[in-house]
Amino acid sequence: MTAADAWVGRRIRVRGLVQGVGFRPHVWRLAQALNLAGSVANDGEGVVIHVWGDAATLDGFQARLWREAPPLARVDGMEAAPHDGPAPGGFTITASAAGRVRTGVVPDAATCPACQAELFDPADRRHGYAFGNCTHCGPRLSIVSAIPYDRANTAMAAFPMCPACAAEYADPADRRFHAQPTACPACGPRLWLEPAPDAGTDPLDAAAALLRAGGIVALKGIGGFHLACDAANAGAVMELRRRKARDAKPFALMARSVEEVGRYCRLDAAARDLLTSPAAPIVLLPRRPDGAPLPDGLAPDQDHLGFMLPYTPLHHLLMARLDGPLVMTSGNRSDEPQVTANGDARDRLAGLADAWLMHDRAILNRLDDSVVTTSAGAPVILRRARGYAPVPLPLPSGFEGLPPTLAMGGELKATFCLMREGQAILSQHIGDLEDAAALDDYRAMLRLYRDLFDFTPAVVAVDAHPDYLSTTLGAALARECGARLVRVGHHHAHMAACLADAGIGLAEGGEGAFGLVLDGLGLGADGTLWGGEILQGGYRGVARVGHIAPVALAGGAAAMREPWRNLVAQLRHAFGAAWRDHAGAVLAHLPPGAPVALLERMLETGTNTPPCSSAGRLFDAVAAALGVHPARIGHEAQAAMALEALARPHLGGVQPYPVALGGGDPVVMGWAPMWRALLADLATGESPGRIAARFHLGVAEALVAAVARVGASQGTVVALSGGVLQNAIILGELQSRLRGIGCRPVTHRQVPANDGGLALGQAVLGALMAPTA
Repeated sequence: MTAADAWVGRRIRVRGLVQGVGFRPHVWRLAQALNLAGSVANDGEGVVIHVWGDAATLDGFQARLWREAPPLARVDGMEAAPHDGPAPGGFTITASAAGRVRTGVVPDAATCPACQAELFDPADRRHGYAFGNCTHCGPRLSIVSAIPYDRANTAMAAFPMCPACAAEYADPADRRFHAQPTACPACGPRLWLEPAPDAGTDPLDAAAALLRAGGIVALKGIGGFHLACDAANAGAVMELRRRKARDAKPFALMARSVEEVGRYCRLDAAARDLLTSPAAPIVLLPRRPDGAPLPDGLAPDQDHLGFMLPYTPLHHLLMARLDGPLVMTSGNRSDEPQVTANGDARDRLAGLADAWLMHDRAILNRLDDSVVTTSAGAPVILRRARGYAPVPLPLPSGFEGLPPTLAMGGELKATFCLMREGQAILSQHIGDLEDAAALDDYRAMLRLYRDLFDFTPAVVAVDAHPDYLSTTLGAALARECGARLVRVGHHHAHMAACLADAGIGLAEGGEGAFGLVLDGLGLGADGTLWGGEILQGGYRGVARVGHIAPVALAGGAAAMREPWRNLVAQLRHAFGAAWRDHAGAVLAHLPPGAPVALLERMLETGTNTPPCSSAGRLFDAVAAALGVHPARIGHEAQAAMALEALARPHLGGVQPYPVALGGGDPVVMGWAPMWRALLADLATGESPGRIAARFHLGVAEALVAAVARVGASQGTVVALSGGVLQNAIILGELQSRLRGIGCRPVTHRQVPANDGGLALGQAVLGALMAPTA
């Protein structure tokens, strides 16, 4: 008997992110190395392998398929079965088979080490070329227009491959095998600077010189334009703020290396891994007290800076010409989506930029930079976009057989979610739908994702708020598709998103969990505005068992922009009409000319002052009491973020403020004791930082006491969600204190706790709530 006579055949099905990431050549190379015979192909469900060899070698082959997968691949499952028939000669990559789409486009990925080495190798034909990439890196979602993911359906269709690139593209042994964006200086995109520099001057050299001189450059990246300036130049930073009309929102920074980031910020292993990952997000990092100096204007009132590393060859080449970090903020006017097209950049960034570093590869799909931080050594995603979307998220057990569901998300930080066959595909961060350009982008991305994933919903899930644009769009789409429309409670969706994101299955999270959901506001089940909630139940339904005491939203939407309104409302709620007698030094923080008397009359008559149990507005009120942005905030959560930074150095040496817990059902957390103690501290000259720390600790202690009061016990799952959970102090204190009473706190892992993750919760709840036909 020959060795070949002992061979057996296997059919191996591989599922996950296994297309467009070099998985087939990975299979081919392993088979070649192990002298196996057979074939590998893509199809509608992933990758299918027919392979022959002896049983032990095939076992090792399967193990290595998973263990040594390419950098951008993610193997979610592998199934093997015996396969009859004679072994073919050799091992081949065969044409893709038709079938339903079950794998999608992978995210745009940062320049891999091999491409970076070529970039700076004078002997390589891509030396100094700003658009090199391979199967392991480069643009993906940002350049795709349709399926299948072939070059003809991407922005690279405009650039026919030269013979050298075509040979690499066709060679399974080459890392550019079937890399759709592959290019070189002979056939790919080109770079230029406007206004044009002197003849013979390299556009990158000219851009670097302008940046060193304090100028502002609009730079076209993968998912949109950035506005860049020298981060160490305080004058340039303030000029960028003036031109962009962005008074205080922190600027993102780009540094050449992890080592350079470490000059300014503290780094742990988790942060290093995030910075150098293929996603290359902006990572929020604590500033080093002994770190190299940078202007305060980069992140006013903040003790963290947001750094990212170069993630395209263009960024690497530019940063190599500079001696320090750059501001790399989105290329737009304040509150608009970032610009993606060259013509729009010339028009909309006129007056903001001194020059435009442009190229001729179109950005088909806008992608903001993702923003991530860490908590207890684990990533916490604050904005999920470039580098993460559209990775499918495997759902926990129990969601496999539900109808295909499209969830439309919220009004702010809008995303949508496609859910099918136990997986959820969350779109990239799109923005606030009140902006017409963001709304157009939302519609375009929805069409694209439905096309890319061949998705027709049987259920459309929307927020219960009837006036959200995402809700009205969802209702229209449900009519168009003949889908069932399901309205989902805002805070129930937050809780469900956290449970699903944390891997809590349908059985485990069916009814026995609790949710601590803290945010700005959302429509509650009783028709009032909620925002500081304790929910009990799970995926199949919840009861509101506790909440923050409702306080008037003084002036409606104006209260979300002007913290002093919340301060007056809180003090009046705590002390009644005689609140001024208790306010003391706080009165000095009310803005000159503020219509306080008018606001009091509104509160007396209930005019445009709906009750709201918002945690976010409570934080604004305390910030205003300490003189932190009392008049007006320039961006969402500005006052609360400053309050958190103020508190952080003092957490170890103070006691929590007291909070009143009502004995009814639901339990109500009242803040009058906290306000009495806080005002007393102010009267005795206590420092604002210690007051801010006592407030944070008091909120956490009150919430955990309330959870215990309503029945949480040993082993109880408590889901922590909502935008306020981006506050690292509150998140950390809640986790620690919940564990201290025997509970099991769970947090978000792959989607934001804010409204950017809302669509995930809507999707799982909508699918469960939809009536069967």
